Amino acid sequence: MRIVVKLGTSTLAHGTGHLNIRRVEEICKVISDIKNAGDEVIMVSSGAIGMGVGKLSLKSKPTDIPTKQAAAAVGQCELMYTYDKLFSEYNHTVAQLLMTGADLKNEERHQNFSNTLNRLLELGAIPIINENDTVATEEIVIGDNDTLAAIVAESIGADVLILFSDIDGLYTADPHKFADAKLIEFVDNIDENIIALAGGKGSSLGTGGMVTKLEAAKICMACGCDMIITNGNNPSSLYDVVEGKNVGTKFSGK
Repeated sequence: MRIVVKLGTSTLAHGTGHLNIRRVEEICKVISDIKNAGDEVIMVSSGAIGMGVGKLSLKSKPTDIPTKQAAAAVGQCELMYTYDKLFSEYNHTVAQLLMTGADLKNEERHQNFSNTLNRLLELGAIPIINENDTVATEEIVIGDNDTLAAIVAESIGADVLILFSDIDGLYTADPHKFADAKLIEFVDNIDENIIALAGGKGSSLGTGGMVTKLEAAKICMACGCDMIITNGNNPSSLYDVVEGKNVGTKFSGK
C-alpha cells in the first residue's frame, strides 16, 4: 500500500506546545514497522508553530504573522531533528519537503514536487511534508495540512490518507459537548447533511477542524483514494488500517 499519514499538532504535542515524546516515539516505531513490511509511507506533519511556541516559551500561540513565522522556523528544526533521530533508530532515512500553496498551484512546480516525492519513495526514504510557514503568509492564515495531505495523496496516487485527529472520527454531534454523539463509521457521499456535522477549529495549537477534514475527503474521494479520520492517541491503529479493519470514520474513494 501507498499510505499518507497526516499528523496534527494535537497528536504531536502536549497542550503546552512541548513534544509528546511517548506518542511521537510510538508513531515512528509503528510507521517503521509498516515500512519494513513493504508498504510506502509519506508523512504530512503539522506541529512546527506549536513546537516553536513551546521552544520559545511563549505563553500562547501567536496571532501575528511575523511571530508565527519565527515560531515555525524554530519549531521546524526541532520537529525534523526529532523525526531524524527516532527513525534512525529503526534504520530509516527521512526527507524534508516544505511546500507553499504557490508550489502546488503552479503546474511545473507541482510536477517537480511529485517527481521528487516518487523518487524519494523509490530510494526507500520517508518523506515528511509540511507547509513552509516560515515564508508563507496566506497559508498560515487560511491554510491547513489536512488539505495539503489530500493534495499529496492525489499527486502520488495513494491508496489511503489517514488523518490523525484529537477525536475518533466524524460524529453525529460534537462528542466533547454531547455524550450521546455517535461515531459515523462509513461515508461514501459528502452531502449537505454530512457537511452540517462539521464544527469549527480543533485544538488551540492547531489550525484544522472537521471542516478542513471534509474538504480533504472530497479531494481524496474524487481521485479514488480512501480517507480515514482516527484518533492520534492510538498510533497502533495504523496496523488496523493496513490490515483492512474498521478504524474511525472511513470516507470511501472506491
